[in-house]
Amino acid sequence: MKTVSIIISALFCILAACSFAGVAQALDFSADMVSTAKASGSMSGRIFVAKDKVRMEAGGAITITRTDKGVSWVIIPGQNVFIEQQVDPNKIAGATEKMPGEIERTLLGPDAVDGRPVNKYRIVYTSRMGNAAVFQWIDTATGIPLKTEASDGSWSMEYKNLAVGRQPEAIFEIPAQYRKMTIPTMPGMAGMAAAATNPEASPSDEQQ
Repeated sequence: MKTVSIIISALFCILAACSFAGVAQALDFSADMVSTAKASGSMSGRIFVAKDKVRMEAGGAITITRTDKGVSWVIIPGQNVFIEQQVDPNKIAGATEKMPGEIERTLLGPDAVDGRPVNKYRIVYTSRMGNAAVFQWIDTATGIPLKTEASDGSWSMEYKNLAVGRQPEAIFEIPAQYRKMTIPTMPGMAGMAAAATNPEASPSDEQQ
């Protein structure tokens, strides 16, 4: 059951990674990461971003999303195993600050996140559930989204202690001697996997 819990947590990390994968990747960076959700509480970890690669360390697992390869790997330390999840690069890759499916962006004004000046936006985008909205705080110096929050307050993702700089290539690879693990399909897992590979599918955003 512990392994299943780690896998579920990692699937949500994949969702988060996909949500940010196409945003402001002109700069490599690392940061502490804090995610909160009304349904499941808060989770902290670390994130490392390099052009078309994202590594997240949270929930007892390491999740590496490689949009250049169209895959995400859930790595479970201590068990020397990893799980592979296919992702669609066409849906999550990009070179602009726009979110996938974005149809409206409204500047609400200046603000601050973790002591850094930001511009706060309200963004409306199209999802499988209809139109949804989030608030996003964009760092004025780097263009990196330091915080994203559902407009109904049901979830948020925030970066702290941002450090811009080149990231080691090795951290985006599967560690040596790890074996690929196949897990049986469980109720609800298919839906979470689908959401993880499609950031437009999040059901928790406020419907417009």
